[in-house]
Amino acid sequence: MPVVVIANPKGGVGKSTLATHVAGYFASRGHAVMLGDADRQQSSRLWLGLRPPLAAPIQTWDINADLIARPPRGTTHVVVDTPAGLHGWRFKDVMKMADKVIVPVQPSVFDIFATRAFLDDLAANKHADKSKIALVGMRVDARTIAADKLHAFIDSTGLPVLSYLRDTQNYVHLAAHGLTLFDVPPSARFEKDLEQWQPICQWLDA
Repeated sequence: MPVVVIANPKGGVGKSTLATHVAGYFASRGHAVMLGDADRQQSSRLWLGLRPPLAAPIQTWDINADLIARPPRGTTHVVVDTPAGLHGWRFKDVMKMADKVIVPVQPSVFDIFATRAFLDDLAANKHADKSKIALVGMRVDARTIAADKLHAFIDSTGLPVLSYLRDTQNYVHLAAHGLTLFDVPPSARFEKDLEQWQPICQWLDA
């Protein structure tokens, strides 16, 4: 049972967007998916409450910032949306569970600084296998200097970058209805976003 953890100590970097979409991808493949929300804001749980009945099912279970629990029986794929400031025993518990870790990072000096410190913590954790950690650039406008600096930072980590996801309202509109790119019919509106998700999906399936 693969457990994919979405983690970054910085708030507002797109963890819930990634977590819901990873869960949506697995569900679209027919897997029995559990989405655990350990973030105090409970964004992923709120999103699940908006999910329409006809969408591919995604379940949740009791998980919070004070207890990282094992998912129920019958689950084949797990996605965990972690809180900002993840550290201490909670960080260790999550790393014990994780088969893969995706670290979202935005093109800002504050996000880059926080992410570098977190990656150092990951490297020092005995349960974190570097080969199972990857980065995803979030809300990236390739035409900006900030994007160039993000590319330089990611290159310096020695970790794979799966994709750079563009800054688009598509994610906002989909989230408002409890949906992901993998729940809607193919259209020109989402074509670019689905292309950017292909390498992430391939890494998840590997």
